[in-house]
Amino acid sequence: MVSETENQSIDRAMVLAAGLGTRMRPITDSMPKPLVLVNGKTLLDHALDALVLGGVSRVTVNVHYLADQIEDHLEARSHPAIDISDERQALLDSGGGVKNAMTGLAEGAFFILNADSFWVDGEGSNIKRMRAAWNPEQMDMMLLVSTADQSTGFDGPGDFFMNDLGVLTRRGEAVSAPYIYAGAIVAKAEQFQAIRQDVFSLNTLFDKAIAENRLYGCKLNGLWLHVGTPASIAEAEQAIETDASRQPIRNPTAPS
Repeated sequence: MVSETENQSIDRAMVLAAGLGTRMRPITDSMPKPLVLVNGKTLLDHALDALVLGGVSRVTVNVHYLADQIEDHLEARSHPAIDISDERQALLDSGGGVKNAMTGLAEGAFFILNADSFWVDGEGSNIKRMRAAWNPEQMDMMLLVSTADQSTGFDGPGDFFMNDLGVLTRRGEAVSAPYIYAGAIVAKAEQFQAIRQDVFSLNTLFDKAIAENRLYGCKLNGLWLHVGTPASIAEAEQAIETDASRQPIRNPTAPS
């Protein structure tokens, strides 16, 4: 049994912001993708605000492409406390980026968020829901997952199946799967420390956890928005406006 106090201690996170954003060109010819505005706020601030609202106090952000712009932008924030993990010399992929930043992260479990997707919370904070559902005795990683009917900007066949206990398995050879990875994770730090390579994908750890039935899902409550191309910006903004008209009472957004 995991104590409430133990889960409340998950107050560190990493936001992956070092990508090149090639699918977002020409916008990203002169601007890093995490600074693209959607609904009046940068993608990076959408991620950071979700973490603050969820009770996370310190966040590591990795940087590579047009890194100075991201660092300058983050200087204007007072919450959360920000550490920079500098990947200017070489991209390390998603898993390698986290491993490289381990000194600024927690010893136990911490959150990982992508900077190219975000969500609008439904009832309560999804970060808090993930924290409450986390059980390190059963799980090595837990992914926030969405369904197609609560997603915008994603037209793929889906990523995972999830059983009644919340255990995730890959779509594999199936034509489609009902759950989409929504860009947020709770993970154990020791998994990254055990990998010898410096450059590797988070998928390496997903597959390892799946093989041991220790990859779990937490279903998103709200609206997930994947913003991958210039055209998807307007699509996301329209979805937010439509969602707001259906849900007139919203949780207050965290301060930037």
